[in-house]
Formats: sequence, C-alpha cells, structure tokens
Amino acid sequence: MQSGASLSSPAKVLTVNDKSVPEDVQELASKLFDMARNGDTTNLAAYIDNGVDPNLTNQDGNSLLMLAAYAGHHETLDALISRGANVNQLNGRGQSPLAGAVFKQDMTVVEKLLNAGAFPHEGHPNAIDTARMFGLDELAATLSSHGA
Repeated sequence: MQSGASLSSPAKVLTVNDKSVPEDVQELASKLFDMARNGDTTNLAAYIDNGVDPNLTNQDGNSLLMLAAYAGHHETLDALISRGANVNQLNGRGQSPLAGAVFKQDMTVVEKLLNAGAFPHEGHPNAIDTARMFGLDELAATLSSHGA
C-alpha cells in the first residue's frame, strides 16, 4: 500500500479489551500503540518489519501513524511512512493525521505528511479548515502550496 492510498483502503482494527481477542494479543497491541504515541521508533519499526500491519488502528480508529504524528514524533512518523502507513487514513471521528498536525501547529509533521501524499481536503474538519479556524496563516500557506 502506498502512503497516499485512498481513504477506502482497509485497515486492520484491533479493539483493545475485546473479549474475543486473546489477552496476549491485546497486550501487544497496547504496546504497539504506546510505542507510536511515545516515539519508540526502533521497537515499533522492528515489529512492522516482522509482520505487524503499519495501518493497524485502535478502538478509536487511530492508526499508529495518527498517534505518532499527533505526538510530534518525527522519526517514528518517517519510519511508518517508509513502511507503507496510509497518511490519509481517517480515525473513528473522521479526522486526518494532517488536520491533527495542523491543530498541533507542528510544521515538520505537516511537511512530512504533505510530502508523503497527504490530502489537505480529507477529513472533518479537514486540514485547511483547521488552519483557518485557528488563524494559522503559515500553515494555510503551506497547505495551499501543496495544491490545497
């Protein structure tokens, strides 16, 4: 799967605390999401290199990439993108990683996502609307320069 894959690309959802999922699998999933959230790039990349889906999502629909991007972990974001994570995968609330980066005002994450094929018009609110909502002129200009 390419980084800029369409929103209809299937993602593997793992609902933590789902009684039908073995406890050890739930524990591993929790660790993977924590690795993304905490920027543990080396270990997360190793799991993905050994078969974990880079588009795995949690019970809220947040992907590993969404968590890393929102937390501003640039190296982890790079590792996920290079391993095929979908930069346009929306979470359960219809939010995109790019809109989250705009909300956090993290220009580095915004640039990385745009360069990997993120669509500024995806999600609700989308990245452009988010930038406008908060009066973020620099981010709005960056989005516009990428064909937004």
